[in-house]
Amino acid sequence: MTTEYQNIFTSVQLRAPAYQGVALPRGSWERSWKPSYSHLLGRFGDPQVGPIYLGWTGVMSLAAGIVAIEIIGLNMLAQVNWSPIEFMRRLPWLALEPPRPEYGLTIAPLAEGGWWLMAGFFLTLSIMLWWVRVYTRARALGMGTHVAWAFASAIFLYLSLGFIRPLLMGNFSHGVPFGIFPHLDWTNQFSIDHGNLFYNPFHMLSIAFLYGSALLFAMHGATILAVSRYGGERELEQITDRGTAAERAALFWRWTMGFNATVESIHRWAWWCATLCTFTGALGILLSGTAVDNWFEWGVKHGLAAR
Repeated sequence: MTTEYQNIFTSVQLRAPAYQGVALPRGSWERSWKPSYSHLLGRFGDPQVGPIYLGWTGVMSLAAGIVAIEIIGLNMLAQVNWSPIEFMRRLPWLALEPPRPEYGLTIAPLAEGGWWLMAGFFLTLSIMLWWVRVYTRARALGMGTHVAWAFASAIFLYLSLGFIRPLLMGNFSHGVPFGIFPHLDWTNQFSIDHGNLFYNPFHMLSIAFLYGSALLFAMHGATILAVSRYGGERELEQITDRGTAAERAALFWRWTMGFNATVESIHRWAWWCATLCTFTGALGILLSGTAVDNWFEWGVKHGLAAR
């Protein structure tokens, strides 16, 4: 069998009649896009492309997202005197800044932060509508809603940075600018203003969960690929009817890691690590400047840092 000679550089691509998906509930939109196959995409996942289901939440989410990107992009283009060449050259340094401190929580004039508020509104609307789409699609297919709640954790971090913390601080000027390097500059300045964010215990937890989820996903992906010659990629079957792939994978983990993992439990560990990464990060952001002004001084007080 060709599958007996798999290694990290090879993959098996299955070709079968295009799968249209399970039946949709009554009243749902029709799926669009005639199914096709892509060998290149099959190198990264399933080679079948389409059909696609958007629904009204998907369409509205894309529309709101396009409006937000247009607002951000056109403001950046105006900053370089509408020069496409300068726009592309300076794009990493361009930014749409939040309102100045004197405007507080009021609606600032468009040229002085109003565009930032408008872009933030449409971007948030787009993200929230996409969350509704993720949740309703899972329910329509009879799935659990685990993906939606993991996505909600990331949305909580996004809202904490650009909306909830500015509200708690009483000023939209504490929001994050839209841009690449300006966003990084904001992060650096945020850490400086609050006495080094590395002493924030929730930041520590967030980084630990970040590394933990990356490690778990890499280990799990590698283990399943290693037993794919025995059908290990059919994980649901291995959960309900453990075969040689699951047995070998569990034995390998016990031998090399010192503890056991099942086909189901490893996903729960990875889900919690990834979800708690953004959740604890959001808590660290919300406490900075509201409950704790200087994290280094806080660390000295609690024996975490030495002066």
